[in-house]
Amino acid sequence: MLETNDARKLQEAFSFHRAGNLDQAAKIYRQIIKRDANNAGALHYLGVIEASVGNSEQAKSLMARSLKIQPLNTQFIENYASLLFKTGDFDSAVRICQQGLKINEANVSLLYVSAISLYKLEQLQNSISHFDRLLLLQPNHIAAINERGSALAGLGEYDAALASFEKALRLQPQYAEAHLNQGNVYSKVRRYDEALAAYDKALTINPALFDAWLGRGIVFRELKRYDEAFAAYGKALAIKHESASVWLGLGNVSAELKRFDDAITAYDKALALEPTLEYAEGARLHAKMHLCDWTNFDAERTHLISSISAGAATSPFGVLAILSSPRDQLQCVNRYTRRNYPPTDKSVWQGAGYKNGKIHIAYVSADFRQHAVSVLIAGLIESHSKERFEITGISLQSEDLSETGQRMRHAFERFIDASKMSDESVADLMRKLEVDIAIDLMGFTQSARTNIFAQRPAPIQVNYLGFPGTMGASYIDYIIADQIVIPNHRQDFYSEKIVYMPHSFQANDRARSIAESMFTRHELGLPPDGFVFCCFNNSYKLTPDVFDIWMRVLSQVANSVLWLVADNKTVETNLRKAAARSVDAERLVFASRLPYPEHLARLSLADLFLDTAPFNAGTTASDALWAGLPILTRVGDTFAGRMTASLLDAIGLSTLITSTPQAYEELAIELATNPEKLAAIKHRLASNRLTTPLFDTQLFARHIEAAYTKMYERYQAKLPPGHIYVPQ
Repeated sequence: MLETNDARKLQEAFSFHRAGNLDQAAKIYRQIIKRDANNAGALHYLGVIEASVGNSEQAKSLMARSLKIQPLNTQFIENYASLLFKTGDFDSAVRICQQGLKINEANVSLLYVSAISLYKLEQLQNSISHFDRLLLLQPNHIAAINERGSALAGLGEYDAALASFEKALRLQPQYAEAHLNQGNVYSKVRRYDEALAAYDKALTINPALFDAWLGRGIVFRELKRYDEAFAAYGKALAIKHESASVWLGLGNVSAELKRFDDAITAYDKALALEPTLEYAEGARLHAKMHLCDWTNFDAERTHLISSISAGAATSPFGVLAILSSPRDQLQCVNRYTRRNYPPTDKSVWQGAGYKNGKIHIAYVSADFRQHAVSVLIAGLIESHSKERFEITGISLQSEDLSETGQRMRHAFERFIDASKMSDESVADLMRKLEVDIAIDLMGFTQSARTNIFAQRPAPIQVNYLGFPGTMGASYIDYIIADQIVIPNHRQDFYSEKIVYMPHSFQANDRARSIAESMFTRHELGLPPDGFVFCCFNNSYKLTPDVFDIWMRVLSQVANSVLWLVADNKTVETNLRKAAARSVDAERLVFASRLPYPEHLARLSLADLFLDTAPFNAGTTASDALWAGLPILTRVGDTFAGRMTASLLDAIGLSTLITSTPQAYEELAIELATNPEKLAAIKHRLASNRLTTPLFDTQLFARHIEAAYTKMYERYQAKLPPGHIYVPQ
């Protein structure tokens, strides 16, 4: 009689439930459970109600109990799997779906939840397999067609992804989510006009579609249309104010505008909302380092390294001054590349062997302008053998009218402005041009377009100069280095094969022009007497431990000053505050930016350049040496931490390479207090400047051409990439 009564009560509860009277239905479900704790129906549907009002944990507990009682109830399984997915418990959702699919392998609902859960878990190929099983059963399942496209996009199969979205839109033209996903893929491959058009269509259908406003913000940031980016992010925030992703985007735009205080505020809001938000922690610390804001630096650096070790993603360039271990850098870059620039399933280059007579090399960069990379490489491009090599420059930025920009344009046999071309178009152009060796001069620096290389447009692809480290990409075959920046015993920390140049990895232009202007100390704010230490590295390379050494050096060298570059008053304020703990803060002198030839000329007023660690000077180091200014360095464990040592060795000044903080500090003091020793070093620098390999542009060109030739010969012989040692 009790069972009959409970069955009647359960039906009554179902009636209230279907009618939307959830309070009354829940009341009856609870009454039933109080009498019969194992009533599966009451347990389960009370769980459904708890889920509908946001009590997810209670709902999951009730549904799990119901399934233990009725493990073969597919309706229970479907509801429970959906709840697990909605609450982000994707592993459990997949497990429960598999339980149900053993009962009925043709259950479309479970195949769908399983597929989208696997997508969230980044098991993309497995996700597509589940979508394919579903679509065999129900070919016009629009959501599955659409989400399958998202999984294909995650694998870098962008054409196939777009085809899926088009199919969904043919079935339902007003499907806003498919327009949104189209926009996301177009954005990924830099077809920005099409991306904006797709987002606009999505927003015409659903003006409150948050992700479409977010996508517009991202596109406008990439286009450097910053006011429109701020406006789009503002629209997104109006829909979802507590969105960590929007605050991250606002931080990124502010950082690119060098409004680092605003960037830090935005990153703080993002991390307050989502403490584990990928990219935010690293971006925030990088912004702080731009301002030399070292508040809680040690703790924040340690936490970021731990986060990366635990699998968090962050921008590799932003942490070069943080991660002093090559293992940490490799882990960081592997995660970043896998998430953002996976290799496409189908390469643009399909294995054809080109027989052009000459080796065709394409240098790809957005920095063929007044930029450090062009300062270094201009002479190399001009020095390439036109008899043996065909040299193309592919510019990812519109034409630069500066003297350096025009010099770069005319240095190449063929110069292509690809700034308005999509990644696919650039990759396809390289294939049509039959490029043998494609050189990525950017890596993961600002405005890089790594997706071009992810499509494998050339049989040989090389990471060189712009990014001082491994790219962690299977489609990048080689990295140009030397025995100092990548010793043999550290090869395992680089995904590329190593090309060992015989002297230094760094190309240098012997025609660098130093202005004839004769500056005085007074003109540049320097004291008339005393020793001038300097460091013209960017502020984000400065770290508190190195700065503390500098302050101890100043305290030991009477009448000495430290000459630094500061792009804003915040940097100056923070560094003076840090200095005041040890010395008179007025012993810091700050320089403004000058045109490049004038900058080189003013270096003659300094006595010794103090390098940073773990991110050394790059072009700045060779600038100093070219201008006759010795640079003292401390060698580290990473490529970025060994660059200056490479340059010093190539110019015969290895005595300026130290290996410990103590040795670095002691040698700085010794050189400042022993004028004869410093004078001897300066004399040696002056003698070696034009007689050693570092600034011998022609010699470097012959060596790197030998490397290119060896790469090409291995490829022609159908050998895989291998380490290359270029002889002297």
